[in-house]
Amino acid sequence: MSQYDSRDVPRASGWAIGGISFAATMLVLIGVFQALDGLVAIFNDSFFVVAKNYTFDLDLTAWGWIHLILGILLIFAGWGIFSGKTWAVIAGITLAVLSAVANFFFIPYYPFWSILVIGLDVWVIWALTRPGVAEA
Repeated sequence: MSQYDSRDVPRASGWAIGGISFAATMLVLIGVFQALDGLVAIFNDSFFVVAKNYTFDLDLTAWGWIHLILGILLIFAGWGIFSGKTWAVIAGITLAVLSAVANFFFIPYYPFWSILVIGLDVWVIWALTRPGVAEA
């Protein structure tokens, strides 16, 4: 018999498990959004309208590759969280921060979509940093 009885192990609340499931689902969704954004920027530069006199004037193809790679990593982090991997929670938080920053710089090219993804990133960060997530 182990030194811990099954009754001694703290159980994660339904709210914590729901938060983790939500965050994982949103990471996969954000990853798909990022990857689609990246593919459009890579294959069709003229799709995006560039605002004039914006401080950060960056090449759309380069941004496309950044969004595509970030999207793929976000999808993997989401699946890792579904699998219960601790590294995936840390990766998810880090990648959500990077996604928010990347979309901040992408605002002049696709404003509404970028702001929407930033909001989803913040929501994921909140969901992954709530108390009780580590036990779930």
